[in-house]
Amino acid sequence: MSMTLSPPPPRSLPLFPDLRAFLAHAEARGDLARIGAPVSLRHEMTAVQLAALRRQGPILRFDAHDGPTLPVIGNLFGTRDRVAAGLGLLPDQIPAFGELLASLRSPTPPRGMRDAWSRWPMLRAALSARPTILRNAPVQGDGLPGLDALPVQTPWPGDGGPLITWPVVLTRPQGSEDLGDYNLGVYRAQVLGPDRLILRWLAHRGGAAHHRTWMRAGQPMPVAIALGADPALLLAAALPLPETVSELGFSGVLRGQRTELVAARTVPLMVPARAEIVVEGWVHPGETAPEGPFGDHTGYYNAVEPFPVMRVSAITCRRDPLYLSTVTGRPPDEPSVIGEVFNDLALPVIRAQIPEVRDLWLPPAACSYRMAVVRIDKRYPGQARRVMMALWGMLPQFSYTKIVVVVDGDMDIRNWDDIAWALATRMDPARDVMVIDRTPMDYLDFASPLEGLAGKIGLDATTKIGTETARDWGQVMALDPAHAARAEALLAGIMA
Repeated sequence: MSMTLSPPPPRSLPLFPDLRAFLAHAEARGDLARIGAPVSLRHEMTAVQLAALRRQGPILRFDAHDGPTLPVIGNLFGTRDRVAAGLGLLPDQIPAFGELLASLRSPTPPRGMRDAWSRWPMLRAALSARPTILRNAPVQGDGLPGLDALPVQTPWPGDGGPLITWPVVLTRPQGSEDLGDYNLGVYRAQVLGPDRLILRWLAHRGGAAHHRTWMRAGQPMPVAIALGADPALLLAAALPLPETVSELGFSGVLRGQRTELVAARTVPLMVPARAEIVVEGWVHPGETAPEGPFGDHTGYYNAVEPFPVMRVSAITCRRDPLYLSTVTGRPPDEPSVIGEVFNDLALPVIRAQIPEVRDLWLPPAACSYRMAVVRIDKRYPGQARRVMMALWGMLPQFSYTKIVVVVDGDMDIRNWDDIAWALATRMDPARDVMVIDRTPMDYLDFASPLEGLAGKIGLDATTKIGTETARDWGQVMALDPAHAARAEALLAGIMA
C-alpha cells in the first residue's frame, strides 16, 4: 500500500541548533532546575534523576557533584512534552509527524507540476536533510586531556564501572565516505581508563555492521562519539528510521535546519559541529574487553560479555562544556518515556501495512516493546491471528515483542481494566492462544531458554465470529447515552 507524501507539521517551537538552545528554552518555561547541593556520581545521581522523572519533573543541572567540574545535565527527555519539543513539535502534532515517517517508508511520486508544488513543504524538509560542512566549529573550541576529565556516572550499585549513557556513536562502512552511509547509534560505552572505552553494539545494529566491514578488510575502524548533541540529533539516532533514511540527514528535518558538521581532528569522520564534546578514536580488529555487568532497561543486570575496545585519539569540546547523562533501568525511565512517543510515531507506519489496526500500545511497564496490545476492526474469522503474524514480521523491533494481545474496536487499549475484561470474557485459553517457538529475542531477556531465541504468544481477545465459534455470542450491555449524560449532569450539580 503506497501513501501520499505528507508535508511535515508546521513548527510551533523555536529552532534548537544545539543542546544549550534547548536548555535555555526549557529554563525560560520553568522546566529546568539547577541543583547546587553536592551529589555523588556513584548511584546517588541516579536516584535524583529517577525521582525527578517519576514526578514529571524538570531537566536537572548538577553543578556540585563529586567528579570533574563539568556540569551534568540529566532527565532531558523525562516528559512526553520534552520529547515532542526535541522533535520540534507540540504533543498534539505527533500523529501528523508519524504520517511523515510513514510516507518516507513508502512515498509516491508527484502527479504533475501542481502536485509537486503542493509538496513544497516536504521538498524544503528534504533540502534541510543535506548537512552543511563547516571549517571551524564550536565543538573544537577547546579540548580535554582524557576520559577521566568527564563526570561519568556509575548508575547502579552492581555496575562494572563508569558508564557513558547518552553517546551518539558515529560510524561509516569501510570504503565509503558518503555521509548518507553514516550510522548514528546510541550504544552503551564503558570507561576503562583515560584513553580506552568499550562500545556495546549488538550484532544487528548499524555500528556492528560497519565494524564487520573494517574487520574483513583487516583495518582499524574510525569512530567518533558526540556527547551533548542537539535534541534533533539525539532523537534521530534513537528513532526507528527506515534503513534508507540517513539519521544525519533526518535530524535536519527535525531541527528545521541543516545539520552542521566539521571534520574530526584525528579520524576520517565528519562530526556534529555544535555538540558539547566529541570523543575520537579507533577500534582495532579483534581487540575486545569484557563489558559489564550493567543495569539495563529490563530492571536486571546484564551478563559480562566481550565487546570492541575504542582507543581514544582526541577529545574536543566547546568552551565550558556540558556533560549529558541519563539512567536506564526498570521503567519508568527516560528511554521508556521516549519509547511512548515513538509508539505514537510508529502507528501510521503500522496502519499502512496492516490497515485494520486502529491503535497499538506498547505498555512502558513491559519494557515497551516486549508486549503489544492491538485494537482492530474485526471483519472475518482468523483476522486477529493474521494481525499477530503481520506485526511480528513487519518491523525489526517487533521481532522482540513476545506477547501480543488483540482486542476489538470498543476497547480502550491503554486501560488495563478493559484489557483484563476482554481477556476474561472474549478469550478461551484452548482456542484463542497462538504459541510459536524459537523466534528472535533480545538476549537480555533472561526468561528465554536460549540466548537470542524464545517463544512468542498471541492472545485473541476479540469477539468470535463465523467459524471461530459454534455458540451465539453474548450482547454487550450498555446504557442509553442520553441517560448516561443526564446522570453526569445530575451528579455534577450534587457534587459540585
